Amino acid sequence: MRIGITCYPVAGGSGVVATELGQKLAVRGHQIHFISYALPFRLDTYQPNLFFHGVETTAYPLFKHPPYTLALATKMAEVACENELQILHVHYAVPHATCAFLAKQLITCTLPKIITTLHGTDITLVGSDPSYYDITRFSINASDGVTAVSKYLADETRQTFKIEREIQVVHNFFDQERFSPRMDPCCQRNAFARPDEFVLSHISNFRPVKRLLDVIDIFDRIQQKLPARLLLIGEGPDAVLARRQVNKRNLADRVTFLGNQNRIEAVLPVSDLFLLPSEEESFGLAALEALACGVPVIGTVETGLVEVIEHNVNGFLLPVGETAAMADAAVALLSNKDKLARFKTDAYRLALERFNSEKIVAEYENYYEKILNT
Repeated sequence: MRIGITCYPVAGGSGVVATELGQKLAVRGHQIHFISYALPFRLDTYQPNLFFHGVETTAYPLFKHPPYTLALATKMAEVACENELQILHVHYAVPHATCAFLAKQLITCTLPKIITTLHGTDITLVGSDPSYYDITRFSINASDGVTAVSKYLADETRQTFKIEREIQVVHNFFDQERFSPRMDPCCQRNAFARPDEFVLSHISNFRPVKRLLDVIDIFDRIQQKLPARLLLIGEGPDAVLARRQVNKRNLADRVTFLGNQNRIEAVLPVSDLFLLPSEEESFGLAALEALACGVPVIGTVETGLVEVIEHNVNGFLLPVGETAAMADAAVALLSNKDKLARFKTDAYRLALERFNSEKIVAEYENYYEKILNT
């Protein structure tokens, strides 16, 4: 198949999934064309069957902001015709599905099918900005096929936008060649902690919805009872608040800010526990990648994490904001050597069984075929 993929190229779950999906499809012999304003995150090596088409915008005094969406739609149409694309697979309803719809109106060759994958922010965004409601609903309904990364998100989309059409659930996945419990020679545990200390970690874009201050509060409660260190990976608007809170609680010598990391698979295996107490998670790719490295996860109920974490098997699911309960669960687990070892084994085993790339990429291939034959 000849497939165009559009995603946000920055660090984040949707960009990671879109990029790794394209890479895996290229290995399987499909011709993949990425269309975006920058080289996607994790698309860092040459690969046969994989191409990148940059979208350029022109600065013009009339526009306060360059019209990227119009340039993207034009580039989509251009790439689709030049390469006889069969599918435009866009990640995020707004603006990418909207751009794909516009591109389809420009195309004079054989029209590609539009498949939109919903990742979460494109749906939850309208809760705070209703002005996007109509265009988001239109873009979803105008797509030839729609997938969501979790049943939780699919149900949320149907309810929020009064959608009656089919939304296929295709979960996120991890690359088992990259993520595993094995330690990377370049990243050893002793670089972050003493042998008698536990290592906790958190990865996100440091937005308020990730509740980074809760992460610090949970860790503070844990380290009062057990020797522990915390690794914070990522950057974002709450980074300054987090640093202030760490200093306020006199934790600066126990918390390490690592910033954005391209190879989190090297860092995660040194952890004993991963903290993701988010207010909202459509799926929780960071949690899955932690599990794939043999790291149990503490997450939140009534989010997409319920499809990733099996409570009291490979982690714990607790109510949002219940930091004391989360800390107690963490201390109980870390204090029980045999139980911790069992959780770590089950974390990797269940991730490999349910979310390995071979399984999920095959689901996307089957869905592509279904839409092309519709």
